[in-house]
Amino acid sequence: MSVHRDSQLDMFAKASPVIAKVRAPSRGRSSQPSMHCEEDMARTLEESGNYRILRKLTARPIAPVKRPEFSRLGVILDTETTGLSHRSDEIIEIGAVAFTFDDSGAIGDVVGIYGGLQQPSRPIPPEITRLTGITDAMVEGQVIDLRSLSVLIEPADLIIAHNAGFDRPFCEAFSTMFAGKAWACSVSEIDWSARGFEGTKLGYLVGQAGYFHEGHRAVDDCHALLEILDREQRQGESPFAELYRASQRSRIRIFAEHSPFEMKDHLKARGYRWSDGSDGRLKSWWIEVGEDELGDELSYLRSEIYRWKEAEPPTVRLTAFDRFKS
Repeated sequence: MSVHRDSQLDMFAKASPVIAKVRAPSRGRSSQPSMHCEEDMARTLEESGNYRILRKLTARPIAPVKRPEFSRLGVILDTETTGLSHRSDEIIEIGAVAFTFDDSGAIGDVVGIYGGLQQPSRPIPPEITRLTGITDAMVEGQVIDLRSLSVLIEPADLIIAHNAGFDRPFCEAFSTMFAGKAWACSVSEIDWSARGFEGTKLGYLVGQAGYFHEGHRAVDDCHALLEILDREQRQGESPFAELYRASQRSRIRIFAEHSPFEMKDHLKARGYRWSDGSDGRLKSWWIEVGEDELGDELSYLRSEIYRWKEAEPPTVRLTAFDRFKS
């Protein structure tokens, strides 16, 4: 749900954990009748079958007490950066929403929020300002408070990002607090299509779930993702429960090292990606599969690519502690 720009800026006035304050209604004026009236109108439009209503997404407040039945801590994290390369570009904003959950993947309460801006070493490119709304004036003199951020990150059992392959390398280059943490990706580790969603971008998910929000600002996106992850679907299982279960499974990365050059189009069509070796991986085509898919993939490589049944392409077993690294 969208937030007025002034309120959003207040969120980042200090680089420290943020608690949104709910304004009390003006004296002598009650907002309750108005709310009822709005909901009645929305319901009437929806029941007509001619309209779909998007409701403003409301951020959850920080719970005053941590419930013991939700013993695990997750952190939804989002970054805004000056570009796409974690080697040459910089983080200009980090948002984080910490929440509790249990071993079944049931979400408890929000227990902490952080939002901070940081001035980069070079001016923000105009296309980034257009995308994020973050200007050079907004970040001037701003520094992300690592101590406040670490209060949420260090005890986390799981860090969730909507495209962890992008956010994790930036975060690990930014601070050592992210080293050794378990990460999950809410884009690739949830079958959104099976849940009836037409795309995986956060804007699609929010809109199809019946909400709208202030997109492309870090804390707002974290709150929005939490609401989507906590929706019960598909026989009562929430997307977060699916994500948490996926994060606990190992994946296998297979490197089709020394594969014949003329087979590159076949590998690419099957989903293999090329690594030129600059990122520390082997210089080869590679793919990541589940443990139950390993046998079939090796059989494919031996019969279709190498055409040698004794071929043993290198493999690496990955857990949530290893996945989505650069």
